[in-house]
Parts: sequence; structure tokens; C-alpha cells
Amino acid sequence: MGNRLSKIYTRTGDDGTTGLGDGSRVAKDSARVAAYGTVDEANSCIGLVLATDVPEDIRSLLTTVQHQMFDLGGELCIPGHAAIFDADIDRLEQQLDAFNEPLPPLKDFILPGGGEAAARCHIARTVVRRAERETVALSRLEPVRPEAVRYLNRLSDLLFVLARVLARASGHGEVLWNHERRKA
Repeated sequence: MGNRLSKIYTRTGDDGTTGLGDGSRVAKDSARVAAYGTVDEANSCIGLVLATDVPEDIRSLLTTVQHQMFDLGGELCIPGHAAIFDADIDRLEQQLDAFNEPLPPLKDFILPGGGEAAARCHIARTVVRRAERETVALSRLEPVRPEAVRYLNRLSDLLFVLARVLARASGHGEVLWNHERRKA
């Protein structure tokens, strides 16, 4: 580990720039800062899911994901750094398949909700989707490893499935989008 922060404020960002992990400085509204900042925001949203009563298998999985999201933020903060790998994405897919297998197939869209934990999981999912869009936008300007985008894509799918699991576990169930309601 590098230097520990003993003082939280440094005043170096008062000019609208921030330091990247490689020591370079960029504007706080740069695509790179937007990407890793949104990954950080998504990680905080996962923390909100974990602040509720969730089953231990989901708690363990999401805690691992939080560590990986911190890794991903580091990858995006240090140009050229690699911290997310195919094996991380493969594990997400395995977990996604395992949690999805017992669920009934969806015939309609579901509305975000289904109890507090499920609703928080839906919020985390949408913020992860935004992190994915920000990372894709960065990749159009600067090199970004494809694993970063793939990880975020898979994670949002996993969070969707976990929201379904949590909605059912809470007893609230899933609320299907009623697209027929306007035809009356």
C-alpha cells in the first residue's frame, strides 16, 4: 500500500483538478474521473443493500463485489493498470446463473421495488449501468481494458437477478409492469 491519508483535505483540488493514481492531474469533470467516480457511487449503493437484512450468501457475494469494485475504481484511476480479469467476470456469471436458475422466467418487465433490500438493489443496478456508460464513454477517448466494461455489464445483470431474489425472499414479491393498463 502507498501512503496513508493522515489529513483528508489537501487543497490541491481547489483548482478543479484531481490527482490520478499515477500522479498525473486531470480536471474533476474528465471522463476518467466520471467513470471511476460512478464506480465509487455504485459501490456505495451496494453498501446500502448490505445495510439491510439480506441472506448470508448474498451478503458474502456483495461484499466480494465491493472489493472488486474498489479494484475496478483503482484500474480506472491508474491509466494502464489492470485489476479486473476474466476470472472475476466468470465468477459473476456463475453466481448470476446460480441465483437465476430457480427463478421463474420473466414474461413482462418488473417495476423496481419489492421491499427495501430489493429496491436498494435496483438502485445499485441502475448506478452500475451508469458506471458502465461512463466507462464506455471514457473508452472512446482513452484506452480502457474491455474487462472493465464487461464486469460492469455482468454486475448490473447480477444485481437485477438479486433484486428479484430479494423481492421474493422479503414476501413483497415482484410487481410486473402492466402495459395493458392504458388500453382500457
